[in-house]
Amino acid sequence: MSNDIIASLDIGSTCVRAVICEHDTDGSLKIIGVGVRPSTGLRKGVVVNIEATLRAVASAIEDAEMMSGLEVTDCWTGIGGNHINGINSRGVVGVSGKKRNTKEREIGQEDIDRVLEAAKAVVIPTDRQILEVIPQNYKVDDQKGIRNPIDMIGVRLESEVHIITCSVTGAQNLIKCVNRAGFRVNELVLQTLAAAKAALTQEEMELGVVLLDLGGGTTDTLVFVDGTPYSTHTIPAGGTQVTSDISIIKNISVENAEKIKIDAGCCWDAALDDDDTVIVPGVGGRPPMTIPRSQLLAIIKPRMEEIFKLAKQHLDTLNLTRPLGGGVVLTGGTAQLAGVTELANNILKLPARLGNPLPVQNLGGLVEEYRNPSFATVIGLALEGKRRLGLDSEDKSFELRQGDKRSTALIEKLKYWLKEEFF
Repeated sequence: MSNDIIASLDIGSTCVRAVICEHDTDGSLKIIGVGVRPSTGLRKGVVVNIEATLRAVASAIEDAEMMSGLEVTDCWTGIGGNHINGINSRGVVGVSGKKRNTKEREIGQEDIDRVLEAAKAVVIPTDRQILEVIPQNYKVDDQKGIRNPIDMIGVRLESEVHIITCSVTGAQNLIKCVNRAGFRVNELVLQTLAAAKAALTQEEMELGVVLLDLGGGTTDTLVFVDGTPYSTHTIPAGGTQVTSDISIIKNISVENAEKIKIDAGCCWDAALDDDDTVIVPGVGGRPPMTIPRSQLLAIIKPRMEEIFKLAKQHLDTLNLTRPLGGGVVLTGGTAQLAGVTELANNILKLPARLGNPLPVQNLGGLVEEYRNPSFATVIGLALEGKRRLGLDSEDKSFELRQGDKRSTALIEKLKYWLKEEFF
């Protein structure tokens, strides 16, 4: 598949979303195809039914191909769920001074790679693997808070990093589903990192911000401090639990409960009018009932309060040195519930907003139709794919540097061009 065409895939517990984008000559990314299919093969972000998952993946990508008129072979795939974990680590190395063969100990890419390798040397269980290693800052001798130490002169180089790990089997099963559906996974990218790429501003990340991805099976949390990820956490509850509560209390099917939640769900009292009603379908041939929307609020609000209180408990354990001035940004399908930002603001004591893909991300094509929190992850995956392919002329967001990954991508593109032209 051409580097000008970028496909991304967000495999969630309730929905599979696929997006096909075209990289234009002006540097913009145009959305030209979108596919959405229900997902039944995952539970809390982990594959529990490979056949059901691969069917949903194949159908979503085929829908996107039909809309775009293009055929794709590979995709940037998101990973998330209960098995994701994040830890902070530190690495220290001596500066080699090999750069440009000078006697001065000038820091080069080789030193960066070595210090990141040193920081990665943490003990993790054999059933887990490292997904991302994200530098937070560097220290050269006694000088702290350095973002990019390349070309600086020093003797000792330190790096603080955020390491994200995942279950080996969880990652392998996800890749297997995509492969069996007939596509290749370019890389697995953490879903909250992708959502952050699409929905957060650089200013919010610098001030400190919480990204809450309110998914179906889980609520994934990513905290940014001083522009880089600081904490990764998963809450084992999401929109599926809200749907289940409605289904049980109102004695209706899960499908009808989900439809009612989407159409009339609310979790904040002030967002309701006194005379608001909702029609509840009857069961077994019985006629439908009309109930006040306030009854729906009484079911949904306690569950959403529980999710936000669990998020607050995690934030309180971080012992941050400064308040999160960027507030909280809500992405995911459950973030579309009426009143969700007001409830988040009330419980987390932080200003809250919806995490729609931002206009500043230089997106084109079918943007307006899909500028909502449920598409933040899949659009962010396409943006991150563009960055990792080296197609960004200027990357204003946080860097996900893993050694010289970007250089490697450019070298591979050059080798492919030489082969096509001369061999």
